Amino acid sequence: MKLRVGIVGLGEAWETRHRAALRALADRFEVRAVCAKVSHLAERAARDFNAVTVDGFRALATRSDVDAVLVLSPDFYGSLPILAACDAGKAVYCADALELDPEQARVVKERVERSGVAFMAEFPRRLHPATLRLKELIVTRLGKPRMLFCHARLSVDAKAESRRHVRPGTQAMHTLIELIDWCRYVVGTEPTSVMGVRHFGPGHLDEDYEMMSLDFSNPGELGQGPLAQISCGHYMPGAWPEAVSYRPPAGLQVACERGIAFIDLPSTLVWFDAAGRHQESLDSERPVGEQLLMVFHRAVTSLVRKIGDLEDAYRALNVLLAARTSFTEARRVPIDS
Repeated sequence: MKLRVGIVGLGEAWETRHRAALRALADRFEVRAVCAKVSHLAERAARDFNAVTVDGFRALATRSDVDAVLVLSPDFYGSLPILAACDAGKAVYCADALELDPEQARVVKERVERSGVAFMAEFPRRLHPATLRLKELIVTRLGKPRMLFCHARLSVDAKAESRRHVRPGTQAMHTLIELIDWCRYVVGTEPTSVMGVRHFGPGHLDEDYEMMSLDFSNPGELGQGPLAQISCGHYMPGAWPEAVSYRPPAGLQVACERGIAFIDLPSTLVWFDAAGRHQESLDSERPVGEQLLMVFHRAVTSLVRKIGDLEDAYRALNVLLAARTSFTEARRVPIDS
C-alpha cells in the first residue's frame, strides 16, 4: 500500500535524510502536498515530488488526498501541526516532537491517545548500525552495561538551527532528549533517579553546557545499577569552526561486565574484551532515514497501532525536566516510573 503524505516544515535533515529517503521509497510513499515557512523552499520540494504547496498546516492535514502528515520541522508552529493531524484523523511522523515544552508534550500525548492515530517520533540513534551491533554484543560478548558516557558537542550550524526553533534557554533540549533515549535503549531499563548540572554563558540568560547523571539502580539500591553520564554543550564561539570539530569525544562509551565499547555514529564501533581490540566499520542495507520511514509505513498500514515512540519521547522529556529540577534544588531527584 502506498501512503499519500503531506510534509510540514523542511528541517535541517531534509537534504541529508528525508528527501533522499522519500525518493528511495517511492513505492511506499507519495508526497502530495508541502507546507513550509519559506515559500521558495516549499516550492522546490514540491517540484521534486510533483506535489503542490499548501498555505497552512491545517489545510494540509484536512486534504482528502493525504493519509499521513510528516512534521519535519516545527517552523515556529510548535505542536499545532500534530494537533491538526490528530483532529483530521491522520497518522503523524514527527522529526521534531522532542522540541516541545512540557505542557505542549502533555497535550500532544493526551490528544494522540484519544485520536486513535498512529504516531512515530524520530529516534535515529536507535537504528544506526553501530547501535544495533552494540545491542548484539551486549547479549553475546560484552555482558550487561555498567557505565555509559554519552556526549554531544553541538556544531555551529546545529546551534543556529536550534536558536531558530527553540526558545532561549532550551537550545540543547532536542539533542539531550535523544541522548537520554539512546541510553535508555542501550541499557534496556528505565532510570530511577537523576542529578543535573547546568552552566550559563555570558549574561546568565542561556546555558552553554548541560550534564546529567542517570542512575538505573533499583529503588533503594542507589549506585548499584547502570549509571549514565550525559552531556551536551555549545560553549565554543561560532567564529571558531575548527575548534568545534577538533577531537570530538566518542558519541557513546559503554563499560560492560566483560568489556568496553566506543561508538561513533553512524557506523563505527570499537570494542575491547579479554581477547583485545576489535574494530568494526558497519554498513546497513538501507540508510537510517529509509529505515525510519519503513517503520512508520508498517505502523500506519498494519492493524497494530504504534504510539510507543510518543511514550518514549515523553519519558525522556520527564527525565530532562527532573535533571533541571535537580540542578535548581541541588539534590538528586527520583524519576516517577
